[in-house]
Amino acid sequence: MAAVKFYVVWVGHKPGIYKSWADCQAQTKGYPQARFKSYESEAEARQALEKGWQKSLNFSGKGSSAGSSASKSATPETAPEVDYDSISVDVGCSGNPGIVEYKGVDTRTGEIIFYQGPISKGTNNLGEFLAIVHGLAYLQKQGSDKTIYTDSVTALSWIRKKEVSTNLVRDSSTEDIWTLVDRALKWLHSNRYANKIVKWDTKKWGEIKADFGRK
Repeated sequence: MAAVKFYVVWVGHKPGIYKSWADCQAQTKGYPQARFKSYESEAEARQALEKGWQKSLNFSGKGSSAGSSASKSATPETAPEVDYDSISVDVGCSGNPGIVEYKGVDTRTGEIIFYQGPISKGTNNLGEFLAIVHGLAYLQKQGSDKTIYTDSVTALSWIRKKEVSTNLVRDSSTEDIWTLVDRALKWLHSNRYANKIVKWDTKKWGEIKADFGRK
């Protein structure tokens, strides 16, 4: 049985604590610069809600009078803001290996831009890799230099190297995903792109906007 999580929404349609990702998403989807994060216990969530998002998400800074030299020279530890004019991608995998599906969404609104699946058998990392390449190909067709967000460090590494490293065997049960991966690798080797691919900081920003809600 999946562990219950508690979702704190500091900035959203209705701030508070929610016991499901669906409820949390309902309060944050489409809300500009929403602030939210999941916790393992209700006590942690309540404490975080009281502390506020600046402290809970590790935003810090020293207050000073407006326009003072101190405020201009200060270098507080702050997280970069999310570029909402972007695409976020994520994968849903029922088992690993298992049935794979992935999607790309508008980071600001959560609107689905593309979706692929279900793919009969694959891995989470391969799905993440395919989602990024799908996003790059989509944006190229649109003539767009938008950023792509992913929460997969492994997939980012594979994109940079233009190769995948996986133990998933090639056989009849994995033919579908390997066909897509081979096609994606060919695209990477044949195309150039100016889009930034950025690691989504889940600890600071909450779940990625394309999340399938299967935590």
